[in-house]
Amino acid sequence: MTGPFVVHFDASSCTGCKACQAACKDHNDLPAGILWRRVYEVSGGGWARAGAAWTHDVFAWNLSLSCNHCERPVCAEVCPTGAVRQREDGVVLLDSGKCMGCRYCEWACPYGAPRFDTQRGVMTKCDLCADRIEAGLSPSCVSACPMRALDFGPRLEMERRYGEAAGFPLPDPRLTEPALRLTPHPAAPRSEADGEIANVEEVER
Repeated sequence: MTGPFVVHFDASSCTGCKACQAACKDHNDLPAGILWRRVYEVSGGGWARAGAAWTHDVFAWNLSLSCNHCERPVCAEVCPTGAVRQREDGVVLLDSGKCMGCRYCEWACPYGAPRFDTQRGVMTKCDLCADRIEAGLSPSCVSACPMRALDFGPRLEMERRYGEAAGFPLPDPRLTEPALRLTPHPAAPRSEADGEIANVEEVER
């Protein structure tokens, strides 16, 4: 498979099992406290009394998110040491050996993709399983999903098939032009006005 690549996430199929998150952590041998792929739990709504009964409009859905290997990687733009670079196939790599731990990339990325390794004092991030791609395989997160909520393929094909990754809790895609496409959950429109991230402590630590 040749790049540039795009990852597609189908929020309407995701059960929040976090197999993608576990597969990423296992394949990359990540230490405790570092997650390159995180599953956000979006929820909202509530209960209301209707006479003698109670009704609800509660909703909940999940968003699996990692580095989006953006066409305009602001992480690379702000890195003062050249530790972050973009390959010709669009994959954005971070060389921790060149990193001085300033965390500029972490602050610049609207998706919070670069993660700080406190033990080593350097940044780390998803490399889209570059070793698996070079072997003709999909990233570990894509292969591990039991619901096939994650897909992976050439940019032009994926952009024809799937919609733009926009809406709560995602930032405006025009900021970095992420290599991410999205099939939204049916409750996604409501999330704009009545949604919140229910597992903030897990995904933002």
